[in-house]
Amino acid sequence: MDKEIGKILIIDDDEDVLLAAKMLLKKHAHEVIIEKNPNKIPFLLNNDSYDVILLDMNFSQDTTSGKEGFYWLGQIVEKDPTAVVIMITAFGDVEMAVRALKEGATDFVLKPWQNEKLIATISAALKLKQSYKEVDKLKNTRKQLQEDSNQPFKEIIGKSKAIYDVFQIIEKVAQTDANVLILGENGTGKELVARALHQRSLRKDNVFIGVDMGAITESLFESELFGHKKGSFTDAKEDRAGRFEVANGGTLFLDEIGNLSLPLQSKLLTVLQNRQVTRIGTNKPISFDIRLVCATNMPIYEMVKENKFRQDLLYRINTVEIHLPPLRERQEDIILLADHFIKMYCQKYRKKEMTISPNAHKRLQKYRWPGNIRELQHAIERAVIMSDNDTLNPDDFFFLMSGPQDNDIQSDNFNLDDIEKSIIQKAINKYQGNISKAAKELGLTRASLYRRLEKHGL
Repeated sequence: MDKEIGKILIIDDDEDVLLAAKMLLKKHAHEVIIEKNPNKIPFLLNNDSYDVILLDMNFSQDTTSGKEGFYWLGQIVEKDPTAVVIMITAFGDVEMAVRALKEGATDFVLKPWQNEKLIATISAALKLKQSYKEVDKLKNTRKQLQEDSNQPFKEIIGKSKAIYDVFQIIEKVAQTDANVLILGENGTGKELVARALHQRSLRKDNVFIGVDMGAITESLFESELFGHKKGSFTDAKEDRAGRFEVANGGTLFLDEIGNLSLPLQSKLLTVLQNRQVTRIGTNKPISFDIRLVCATNMPIYEMVKENKFRQDLLYRINTVEIHLPPLRERQEDIILLADHFIKMYCQKYRKKEMTISPNAHKRLQKYRWPGNIRELQHAIERAVIMSDNDTLNPDDFFFLMSGPQDNDIQSDNFNLDDIEKSIIQKAINKYQGNISKAAKELGLTRASLYRRLEKHGL
């Protein structure tokens, strides 16, 4: 046994037995605790945990029936159903052993024991304890997966019609093996949709493998996707399976597929048509079974017209298309997402609970979010980190106004409200959200500036 196994608790009213057991087992266990009085068992269990408990079957009040041992076995098992308890007795027989096992004991040894047998019994019990932990973990994982499956699209937050339409397509397509192409701007959540398709598919118990095609160089494309044999090129120091092999039985997500050059598109098309890959350095084709999901933020149909993307490859990957709307088309989802990110980052940075003021709500909803959900997430994270208040106000998001926006005043616009709004924005930008300095620059009091910020939804 490895000495790092943890603690063993021995309970026996015979001091000679306790000392002998401790001398033997301290060479094999990290810590050995001995106790003569069984009445201390509740205290010992309340204050510590043990990998194995050696429990005498008969104490001084009752030397042969085993009643006390069974009583304390019951107390231990009630306290910890996964406890590994080995019963010890000098008067054991098969009937008593069977009863002890039925009532929760892990094993049974007789006094006087053989040292090797006792150590072997404890070693086996420790392995059983570990298996209990693994089973418990699996049960908890299954329970969590079940809870997650009862909350469809848990990771995709939204109630707008635009995102509801996406949910509808996922529901219809997920349990088929149809290839899916997800189209949408950067930061709209394309990978979340790919994962939702996998989690609701018949392949959900197998792997989900994601590959950022934009991050793979032309020279590494085949090695990464198709694999290689040791020695097939300079850095090939061992055999390696490609992503297609690794994803076998599951889902392969090829993100930013629009970044592939035409030669690489041709290689990918051949593999998808044949449903086989050949590792670099070998001539042996390897079959695969995957569900393919691709995504891009590029105008793929325009690229086809311009001969920058193969039409036959597009037909191969887009049996079903899912168009993800930009955040500016999901106005009613912005606050839902903001509240979600606030909660997430307050927990992450151990800050007290925060809320968003109505004026800050207006600012978030008026902003165009060119970076979509990813930009909103980063904006909330920054605001949570920098704010010292319980409420996030418009000036906590001053950085969103830097750079030109769609609502910037045009040179031929003479609307006084637009002019006032533009000037206030520029003053806020100039002083990086400092209301006092901006108000002084504008010749206003802080209260007057706040009223104008509210008026313009800034």
